[in-house]
Amino acid sequence: MKTHRLTMAQALVHHLAALRIETADGGVQPYCAGVFAIFGHGNVAGLGEALYAQQKRLPTYRAHNEQGMAHAAIAYSKAQFRQRIMAVTTSIGPGATNMVTAAAVAHVNRLPVLLLPGDVFQSRAPDPVLQQIEDFHHGDLSANDTFRPVTRYFDRITDPHQILSALPRAVQVMTDPALCGPVCLALPQDVQTQAFDCPEDFLHPGLIRFRRPPAEASELAAAAALLRSAKRPLIIAGGGVLYSQAWAALRRFAEQHGIPVTETQAGKSSLPWDHPLNLGAVGVTGSPAANAMAVDADVVLAIGTRLQDFTTGSHALFPAARLLSLNVNALDADKWGSFGLLADAQTGLDQLGQALSSWAASADWTARAHSESARWRVRVAELTTAVPQGVLPYDAEVLGAVRDSAQAHGKDSGTHDIAICAGGTLPGEMHKLWQAGGPGNYHAEYGYSCMGYEIAGGLGVKMARPDQEVIVLVGDGSYMMMNSEIATSVMLGTKLIILVLDNRGFGCIQRLQLACGIPRFNNLLDDCIPAGGQPSSIDFAMHARSMGAHAVHAKDIAELKAAMVQARAASTTQVIVIDTTHTRSTDDGGCWWEVAVPEVSETATVSAARAAYVQAKTAQRL
Repeated sequence: MKTHRLTMAQALVHHLAALRIETADGGVQPYCAGVFAIFGHGNVAGLGEALYAQQKRLPTYRAHNEQGMAHAAIAYSKAQFRQRIMAVTTSIGPGATNMVTAAAVAHVNRLPVLLLPGDVFQSRAPDPVLQQIEDFHHGDLSANDTFRPVTRYFDRITDPHQILSALPRAVQVMTDPALCGPVCLALPQDVQTQAFDCPEDFLHPGLIRFRRPPAEASELAAAAALLRSAKRPLIIAGGGVLYSQAWAALRRFAEQHGIPVTETQAGKSSLPWDHPLNLGAVGVTGSPAANAMAVDADVVLAIGTRLQDFTTGSHALFPAARLLSLNVNALDADKWGSFGLLADAQTGLDQLGQALSSWAASADWTARAHSESARWRVRVAELTTAVPQGVLPYDAEVLGAVRDSAQAHGKDSGTHDIAICAGGTLPGEMHKLWQAGGPGNYHAEYGYSCMGYEIAGGLGVKMARPDQEVIVLVGDGSYMMMNSEIATSVMLGTKLIILVLDNRGFGCIQRLQLACGIPRFNNLLDDCIPAGGQPSSIDFAMHARSMGAHAVHAKDIAELKAAMVQARAASTTQVIVIDTTHTRSTDDGGCWWEVAVPEVSETATVSAARAAYVQAKTAQRL
């Protein structure tokens, strides 16, 4: 067997650089698009040297925040429909633990990312080293053990030869449609630099081909029988539709059988927004069209969705429906008493369509879907174009300005723009109102609802899809949590358009607070000033300019639209700030969401909210 004398880090980087995947059209491309790195004493000498030597085959990108660069890597994979990854490396200690939140984001959203944190010395000769956590009861424990509950595969490489099995296992997890998620290989800094005789075969890994598991025959027959019994079926399209690239199969299936389609946060853009069977967003942030038909559905076909509480209205939205879950993951397929059809979304839909043959939903039900969908599209146009005078704008009016600004450049916003959002108010408004015309043109991190994801995520999306306009919509609260990757986007020449909607605090949570009967407290900045303190005054445009972006403050929607036209014409990162209100929101649609209210309270409004909460729980499916 031919071998090459390499360090463990060199072998790892060689393998990553050589990995190739087969694309849907039969082509071949690199699986790992690059490595985000912030170097420290735990990775600069070992992995850093290896990356330097291979930078022409495997690019290395410098970022400004470890959590941010991990978010960018995760967003890159999501924008690539999980077909490609990026790796992320940090030093030991705070650099590594800064990535734990991002690992949780990837875990919840079932997205692959390769985390390569440095670790303490395997030899223990210099212990305790700088940044080492000493556990007085577990001698083999380090800060990196915090990755164990938030990754799908974790390994600590204590001998260079272990990389020969650990890295292929990590890749297998990231490319497995059911297991897919983040993986972590903790790399002790001395082991990174140790040499061994690496087999040449390891440096030339085989071509990666993604599997599409089909449905088992008996399950398929039972699922088809369940659907044939339905008169009022409804589809919920989840993120698995996009990850499977099953949008064409979904469209064929819906049209062939006359079944209306609703979309989760992760599944939005599975059908074009103006398709007559697309009822739009479903659930707590759902459209009135989707939720009204969900209440009356007799069978719900959930495709590639985790059936999160925001999708199901905390399991109260489908009171009369039987659930049929088409999912590649058995745990998801069997949730909440569903009949599980275990299969890849694209393959399973095609199989199910053949099994159903000419069966179709009730003609009245399909006609109602067309009517509800058309009515909702008219209402969206009203909400996003009517701009009242004398009051601060809210998100719907901002979204309308963004959409309409594309016309000046001869673009259709729905097919050209990719909109990014995460926690707070924006996912609720954008789930309802953003008009996505192509797969992946709506990118929300709402599985973990991680504030601070937006700008870093936008960077990753733009790296994945450079020919599209990437528009990041972020509230002032999220902006304050993480904004440093604005500087990274400028440094890399990766243009973003960033809209900062400033409602002076955590407006979304204040609305929830008030809905639970609790007086306003500790959410809006003006409510948080102690004796001797001063009102907060933050110039977001000036701050963005300090990081190299071009930034302006728009005083109203008209100025916002003009600024968007200029931003689209620019070649560098643009930041537009606009003052908005949290007191106005889109009341159309929505449904109950379980948020526990105190059982006893001295505040009368809390007691009243508790009574309403107890009553609402009676509608839950148990």
